Amino acid sequence: MHVTSEAAKKAIDGALKKAESTDTRMCIAVVDSGGALKAFYRMDDAWVGSIDIAIKKARTAVYFGMPSGEIGQLSQPGQPLYGIEHSNDGMITFPGG
Repeated sequence: MHVTSEAAKKAIDGALKKAESTDTRMCIAVVDSGGALKAFYRMDDAWVGSIDIAIKKARTAVYFGMPSGEIGQLSQPGQPLYGIEHSNDGMITFPGG
């Protein structure tokens, strides 16, 4: 699916509202259907380490067509995707965001 600049802006605006309602400082990444970064926003005082996490979480969700937390469940020892977080230049498999 093609992600327009307007759709990316709406996604970031929605995430900002959620972050503000929970008093959380976030880095917000929007990627296109190929996993390429379309838009990014880092709130004041958001952790620098969260930049990479936000981008990788967005890519992980797109690559597998499901939230990263669901992939996290499938990537536990003994599960079919165990070790998947080491592929594709690293993925993030914990929920949230």
